[in-house]
Amino acid sequence: MRLNKKNIILFMVTVFAVTMFFSCKNNLKEVQKIGISENEPIGIAENINLKYTDSGKIKAILLSPKMLDYRNRSFSSSEFPDGINLTLFDEENQKSTVVADYAIVYNNTDLMDLQGNVVIATKDNDTLFAEQLYYDQKKEWLFTNKPVTFRTGLDLIHGNGFDSDSKFTNAEVLEISGIITVND
Repeated sequence: MRLNKKNIILFMVTVFAVTMFFSCKNNLKEVQKIGISENEPIGIAENINLKYTDSGKIKAILLSPKMLDYRNRSFSSSEFPDGINLTLFDEENQKSTVVADYAIVYNNTDLMDLQGNVVIATKDNDTLFAEQLYYDQKKEWLFTNKPVTFRTGLDLIHGNGFDSDSKFTNAEVLEISGIITVND
């Protein structure tokens, strides 16, 4: 077989095409990320009114003016820059409320960081006031090392830290001061 210019060009084009064909990968996720910065949210929701139900009963209602979805980050989160108003319902349909000026939920750890004028009011009229409070959703545990005020019954307790289960049955204010009722 005699190699002429036409055969050489055809051979080179074939080699190039085969090389390109086998070098391509199916990276749909990589293609979808093109043009999306990790510093920008992948989604923005406004005027949220989310109702969580279980077995036909409403368990929680989340209200927020805005949510920023950062699932495009390696440590994904949902941010509520304009605050949240969360109403929780127990088995007897009694409600507790959580209000904060800002909130962020870290999806990988199920940790919620509430900041700015955080107020939690339970069905029993116990109320916690804090500037920052963390909630571990897996362990159903609240904690902070920032100043808090806890009102329970006639007691008004101030402290520098708080640790409790989500139902406040095991609540502890750290470094306390305030008006506390003591039984004789």
